[in-house]
Parts: sequence; C-alpha cells; structure tokens
Amino acid sequence: MEGKGAEDLACRYLRTHGMRIVARNWRWRGGEIDIVAKDGPTLVFVEVKGRSGDAFGAPEEAVTRRKREHLWRTALAFLGGTAAVPVRFDVVAVGPHEVRHIRDAFREEDVRPGP
Repeated sequence: MEGKGAEDLACRYLRTHGMRIVARNWRWRGGEIDIVAKDGPTLVFVEVKGRSGDAFGAPEEAVTRRKREHLWRTALAFLGGTAAVPVRFDVVAVGPHEVRHIRDAFREEDVRPGP
C-alpha cells in the first residue's frame, strides 16, 4: 500500500495507540510532513513509507539521511524555528503484510550539522 492509503492506515494505527493527529500533509515552501501527532506532551513528526510488495526492501529503508535532514528542517518550520516542546521523529512503515511503528526513528543530533 502506498500514498494516501498508507497515510490513512498510519493515522488509524496511531489513533488506536493513543496518539492525537494534529496535522496531515503539512506543507511549506521547503517540504512536507506526512503526519504531525501528539503523544502525551510530545509532538511527533511522522514519516509514512508504504510498499505494496517486498521487491524494493523494507519501507523504512527509504528514509535516508537526506530525507531525515529534510524532515528536521520542515519540523523546525512547523514549530516556528524553535523546538519549545518535546519532539520526536517516528516512521510508520506500511508493508503488504503489516504496519510497523518505529518510535524515535532518528533524533535531532542525527541530522543536525556538527560543530
């Protein structure tokens, strides 16, 4: 499953696991975040990756370093330039046989340029 169908399934999955969806397909000039959700006090930026088959590897493998950097910049834009609340980056991988929720798939220090 790919695209909107994968995102719909991911939203249902997150809701059934206690998360509240804040925004879907949030866009700015520099990109898009598939899902923004609240998990208690934490704001969670969720990248959804879907695959209709196994031929191209696991869906989460498509979240490359470049994609993580892009998500971080987009999250900062969503937050107005500063992370004033706890944030987390998750990946929901929708495959042909299962949905996998990878909490804390990456952190700020994984994408921010070093000193």
